[in-house]
Amino acid sequence: MAYVNRNDAGSGAGLPGVRGRGRGRGVEVGGAGVNLLALRSHNAALVLDLLRTAGPAGISRLELAERTGLTPQAVSKITARLRADGFAAEAGRRASTGGKPRTVLRLVPDAGHAVGLHLDRDELTAVLCDLTGAVVGERKAPLDLGGGADAVVEDAAREVEALLAGVASVLGVGVALPGPLDHTRGVLHRVTGFPEWDGFPLRDALARRLGVSVVVDKDTNAAALGLAVGSAVGRGLGATGNGSGSFAYLHLGTGLGAGLVIGGAVHRGARTGAGEFGHQVIQLDGPLCGCGDRGCVEVLCLAAVARGAVDEAARVLGVGAANLVGLLDIDLVLLGGRTVAAHQEDFVRGVGAVLDERARREGVAAGVPVRVAPGGERGVAEGAAQLLLGPLFGWGEG
Repeated sequence: MAYVNRNDAGSGAGLPGVRGRGRGRGVEVGGAGVNLLALRSHNAALVLDLLRTAGPAGISRLELAERTGLTPQAVSKITARLRADGFAAEAGRRASTGGKPRTVLRLVPDAGHAVGLHLDRDELTAVLCDLTGAVVGERKAPLDLGGGADAVVEDAAREVEALLAGVASVLGVGVALPGPLDHTRGVLHRVTGFPEWDGFPLRDALARRLGVSVVVDKDTNAAALGLAVGSAVGRGLGATGNGSGSFAYLHLGTGLGAGLVIGGAVHRGARTGAGEFGHQVIQLDGPLCGCGDRGCVEVLCLAAVARGAVDEAARVLGVGAANLVGLLDIDLVLLGGRTVAAHQEDFVRGVGAVLDERARREGVAAGVPVRVAPGGERGVAEGAAQLLLGPLFGWGEG
């Protein structure tokens, strides 16, 4: 994979579209049919992302050229357009090893905003994020996901409108909620416990109501994206870029699901249905689950928590996590969700113990590490905002 290094293709004639999908951290230039506009958008995204990671201190055009592989002329064209559009600004000058001091550029955080909306079964959380992903506004409200599509759309739209009052630069709204669903079309399937949502075009309905771009994804995928793009977890694993990092985010709240980051990208599967982790059957004659099966990890975990047997719930979750580690050979397991938040030490210890037992049986010194995911209870909402911010900075989708 190589960066484009030519003046015309690298000129950055426009900002990356916020609805872009499937764009990774590099563009293959050896194959036929490479689209010139896509290359320009890709290279502008590379520059924008370097401005983002440089922070307030900024970065010079020469450094941008060196780190992207673009020519200085291409970088100058891209940064000129970014400045004209208000996305970049001067951040002073830096001493040069020879010649005049270099002008340093920085990202303008409030040049654009994205809303992240988490629709849980009984609660709505909405955050307003600037271009750096920092939360600059937040709202919470009760929600009845089973109260009917029209009512839920109206409740969500009302909270988003309140959050956006006085905000001029809006990229759109990222919506995260329990699956299964079709991420590509923004259509819900038979959400566990709420089969009446099957076939509802949530993306289009909310976009019509709000008049902005909307992207819909599962809560676990959104959280995983937020972790991969915006946190030290992702950077440490190489999950933000061309690295090979992989981790699983296990979300235990009112339900149980997984978000998978493999080879640095969120893995959604061919039909965007990957991550239905909670509905793996581990007890054939177990209790009936909301999905219709018996003995699913989700129903066993939630039942144990309900009767106060948190240690048992943690070990059940650990069995499911061990199956996942065995299948995918991932580097890290992250735990999140309100149920985990209420018993963090118990779940980390219990899941970790099961993974350590598995490792010993396989002759491995230690199991895959288990940690609580950073971000707390609003991590899903922040990840939902990254559904809009990510494409702007060139983060592709799995």
